[in-house]
Amino acid sequence: MLTAAVTALSDILSPAFRAVLWKSLGLTLALIIVAWFGLDAAVRALLPTLGPPWDGLASWLTGLTLFIGLGFLVAPVTALSAGLFLDDVAAAVETTHYPDDPPGRPMPFWPGLRSALRFAALVALVNLALLLLVLLPGVNLPLFFVANAYFVGREYFEFIAGRHLPPDAVRRERQAGSARLFVAGLLIAAIMAVPVINLLTPLYATAFIAHLFKRRAYRAA
Repeated sequence: MLTAAVTALSDILSPAFRAVLWKSLGLTLALIIVAWFGLDAAVRALLPTLGPPWDGLASWLTGLTLFIGLGFLVAPVTALSAGLFLDDVAAAVETTHYPDDPPGRPMPFWPGLRSALRFAALVALVNLALLLLVLLPGVNLPLFFVANAYFVGREYFEFIAGRHLPPDAVRRERQAGSARLFVAGLLIAAIMAVPVINLLTPLYATAFIAHLFKRRAYRAA
């Protein structure tokens, strides 16, 4: 697993991944900016209803809310970006490192979009629930890692394995390697927790899980 993790890190900075890197970063930043302005407009729309003397406090809370909201938005936005660019990243991994293996089947656009939206919604719901625990130090951070490790490891694996296997086989493979996929999810969640670096989450997670799948490194020995 460690070899796959290190190889994936070198992959996302290599020339073969450069075009996908810029497309993924561009889409991720664009979605974050749109969401940021939407959140800003929603918060500011509430300010006129408060009146003095709460305006000053509300303005300060607006900045705090936007800062926290940006952290919350990164996870679902990168999940959506991953769903849209997964095939490009997986194909680059397969072509570069496993040229003699049968290539994966790209997911058609509309099923891929539905899958990406479902993944983003799931990650958003999980992180919204965790956001409510922000005032519980000692609890929120472990829950962030555990919850995201489970869902992220599971969903990225299903994306990758679905390029090669039918749904029933994907489910069996995921169950067979659930413990190691959880550990892989913890590594991905650690990247999600680092500002700026977390913008690379979709590329890194896809490449990482692709290497695990091709090497069957997620399965118990």
